[in-house]
Amino acid sequence: MNPITPNPLLGVALHAVGATFAATCYTPEKRVRGWSWQTYWLTQASFCWLLLPLLGAWLTIPDLFAVLREAPKDAMWRSFALGAAYGIGGTAFGISIRYIGFSLTYAIAVGLSSVLGTLITPLLKGTLVVTLSKTGGDWITAGILAGALGIAGAGWAGRLKERDLSAQQATGQFSMLKGLLLSLLAGVLSAVYGFALDAGAPIAEIAEQHGAGVFKGNIVYIFSNTGAFLTTALYCLWLHARHRTLGELIELPAGNEKASLPLNWAMALVTGLFWYGQFFFYNLGHVRMGTYQFTSWAIHMIMLVLISNLVGILLREWRQCRRLTLRTIGIALIILIGAVLLLTYGNYLGGK
Repeated sequence: MNPITPNPLLGVALHAVGATFAATCYTPEKRVRGWSWQTYWLTQASFCWLLLPLLGAWLTIPDLFAVLREAPKDAMWRSFALGAAYGIGGTAFGISIRYIGFSLTYAIAVGLSSVLGTLITPLLKGTLVVTLSKTGGDWITAGILAGALGIAGAGWAGRLKERDLSAQQATGQFSMLKGLLLSLLAGVLSAVYGFALDAGAPIAEIAEQHGAGVFKGNIVYIFSNTGAFLTTALYCLWLHARHRTLGELIELPAGNEKASLPLNWAMALVTGLFWYGQFFFYNLGHVRMGTYQFTSWAIHMIMLVLISNLVGILLREWRQCRRLTLRTIGIALIILIGAVLLLTYGNYLGGK
């Protein structure tokens, strides 16, 4: 068994690849026609949270079934349960968007997830203060704080953008209290996904002993992602039962000539592939981060927000916005870039 050599710079680059997948994974939804939200969501979740994690582990983990026999059962159950909580957070995220819009939900939920998902695990282990006192720790702290500020700024810019492009027309569903509570819940439970991966570390260690190398984390997704799939599927199936839409999976409703069932399935597959791709590369980056490995979650979340907004600018989604809105997103992006550089340099110093 060859030990994994820390390489924080390569780790950050791989996190950037994963964040790019994350920032674009829901773009295919725009091509879906004739499906209700629950049909599309259940289909893509079947790929990204169930089928692809199983396939990824089968392809990259040597002696997979032997690893599963040897791995501690309590680690499997903890990872699964925490993944299930993450699935509830994803549902709360989707509902929150109805009440306060995508941008505010994103800023609150992702910002909170970025901080909690990064700091809670080392804090509970009692290693946070000692770890941050090492070389590069000040840069890491500054990067996490700058990332939270940049995410908040991007969320506010997004809110201004929504107002600009909609001419401030009310949707009839706006509720700050409901949206705030749901987005806070989403942020806390989304951070739990990082805990699910940490809970599965003993399983990954067994996989490493069998020669999985840098792919060892892929086995944890069998448990963390299926937990998320369970709670997501239950909610989607409840919506299907309520609205009688499950039949859309095999036959589109009449009256939508532009809809295509094969295209819908293909777009759901691409969404699932991109979503799973983000954490495939997340794992490859995570195992290379060295001393400050726990910062992987913050780096991933900050880059996700940064890249998603850069993609929006390239697609000219901001072209009709006011100067105030453009200045706000510009400042937010500069702060986010600074946060990535701070975290990268802190990890580099920690690895020397």
